[in-house]
Amino acid sequence: MRVTVERAALLRSLGHVHRVVERRNTIPILSNVLLRAGEAGLQLKATDLDIEVTETIPADVVDAGATTVPAHVIYDIVRKLPDGAQVSLETGADSGQMTIRSGRSRFSLGALPEGDFPDLAAGELPNGFSLPAADLKRLIDKTQFAISTEETRYYLNGIYLHTIEVEGSLKMRAVATDGHRLARVEMDAPDGSRGMPGIIVPRKAVAEIQKLVDDGGESVAIELSPAKIRLQFASGVTLISKLIDGTFPDYQRVIPTGNDKRLTVERDPFAKAVDRVSTISSERGRAVKLGLQEGRLALSVNNPDSGSATEELDVDYEAAGLDIGFNARYLLDITSQLEGDTALFKLADPGSPTVIQDREGASALYVLMPMRV
Repeated sequence: MRVTVERAALLRSLGHVHRVVERRNTIPILSNVLLRAGEAGLQLKATDLDIEVTETIPADVVDAGATTVPAHVIYDIVRKLPDGAQVSLETGADSGQMTIRSGRSRFSLGALPEGDFPDLAAGELPNGFSLPAADLKRLIDKTQFAISTEETRYYLNGIYLHTIEVEGSLKMRAVATDGHRLARVEMDAPDGSRGMPGIIVPRKAVAEIQKLVDDGGESVAIELSPAKIRLQFASGVTLISKLIDGTFPDYQRVIPTGNDKRLTVERDPFAKAVDRVSTISSERGRAVKLGLQEGRLALSVNNPDSGSATEELDVDYEAAGLDIGFNARYLLDITSQLEGDTALFKLADPGSPTVIQDREGASALYVLMPMRV
């Protein structure tokens, strides 16, 4: 194999593919990136057996061929080469090594044969549709923070993506929950998504998609089956991921519908006040108490070890008085996702979940479980 490629294009592509490679691997080939030079240019591919990322970039191919080299090492080498450099990649007849040349720099890397590299074949993907990149980004950004990290409840370790009929129109919904809070975002379902299975996209794949969608062009072609998903970005990157094999809980039952106490508060001043008073809270508890009276909200934190804090805000609240506690970090996570200037809280009692939205009928909805205070 003998190929020359621009450093900027190679670095950008290695940046996309090397992230899926785990730093520690018991299987040596999984530490490597596959480089395949052919008529279309230089193809780069990396996998951890659950996710596979592929990209083809323009290259001057003298001799076609393929090899695999350590992903993080080649990424670091190319990253440290000067801007505007041309990078030459060569393997000999035995292809046990690959030589990287650029200017006066020369590196030799141990290589493993292409034949050992696993292929995460997608198989049949019967459901397909296209999404604007901005919509996919919104579905992920607004829900990702609520994904559970508890491995025992593996079916909560991702975003649940599905379609649902709402008042006669088909919606696509993304839902994530960790048992303490729930995030649900919906949008009009794209053409071709009707009849798709409900799927759980795993946390690591979600993080990779989130990074790729930023520089992946204007639309994303999505194909899926109950077991796998393939996303093709307009930039030329393809990501295939296994899906979580489990049943997402019936989240509709968790979303209260009868909460009749309504609190409307200025979002930014509220978030800053929560942040200030929670400085006093213990790292373990992080509980902040919301004391509600007509037109007034008192935020308070009591920590036997370090003292207490209170702050008052003028709010729009006309129901009976209520004291309710929440985890301050969860409150801040949710308020940071809201897009409007105000936050609408629908409350019931100190022991029941609360619904938080920008406004009535907003496409993003959050549910937060209270804490004892």
